This record gives sequence, C-alpha cells and structure tokens, in this order.
Amino acid sequence: MRRAVVTSAATAAGVVLLLSLKPHEAAGPAPVIGSGAGTGSGSDVSQPSEAPAPSSSASATGTTRKVSGDTVNTRYGPVQVQVTLAGSRITAVDVVKYPNSERRDREINSSALPVLNREAISAQSAAIDVVSGATYTSDGYVRSLQSALDRAKG
Repeated sequence: MRRAVVTSAATAAGVVLLLSLKPHEAAGPAPVIGSGAGTGSGSDVSQPSEAPAPSSSASATGTTRKVSGDTVNTRYGPVQVQVTLAGSRITAVDVVKYPNSERRDREINSSALPVLNREAISAQSAAIDVVSGATYTSDGYVRSLQSALDRAKG
C-alpha cells in the first residue's frame, strides 16, 4: 500500500512539473510579420532603404553610431547584434555572431537573420516575433538587440 502511495505521489509531481514547463516551440508557429517577398540572401540588412525617410523626421542630430549588444549564448551557439542608430532611430542591424558551425545552422540562419533584421528596423524596438524554425536564434537575437538598445539609451 505504501508503495502505491509513493508511486502515485511521484507520478503526480512529475505531471505537475511537466505541465509547468513552457515549451520552447510554443512561439514557433506564430507568423512572422513583414513581407515575405525576399529571403534577403546576401547581407544581413536586406532593406536599408526603409530607414532614410523616417530618420529625417525622427532625429535632428544626424549623428550615426553603432552599439553592440551582449553576446547571448543559445543552445546552438552565441548570438550578438550590432545596431546602427541615427539619433534614436534604428537604421541597420548587423549580426556579428550567430550559430554557423553546422550546415543546418547556416541554412536556417541565412533565411532567419534577414527577416529578424527587417523586423527590428520596422518595429524600431526589440519587440519582434520569432522566426519559426529559428526559435533559439530568434530569442538570442532579441535579447542581444534589447541590450544594445538599452546601452544606446544610457
């Protein structure tokens, strides 16, 4: 009888722990905001033409500066971004470090990073959606981007 009680309690505790964990893929299926017209092969910033028009009204200083974010370690490798700002407006985001040791990492990130860059420039913040299939890289990207924006403010 005691064995049955202990087994039931252990099973209940295990179920509670499993249900309390937030799965990493929960945000993965969310659609990515932005145009899906191009994959952005080539440079990390695939739409630099988005920034010039809004930056003239957003900033009177005209100074351009680059701010690096923290290096964020993810399951597949480190992610670090560098933000180019005109005043307080994001004009470009360069990915300095990203997971690229495996062929699959390079495949995923060659399409995910340009999308993340476009979204960051469009949103003018780190409040962007993750890219499905690149959840860990997206999370590291957002955290590094936020640290760069925090450094730029203060």
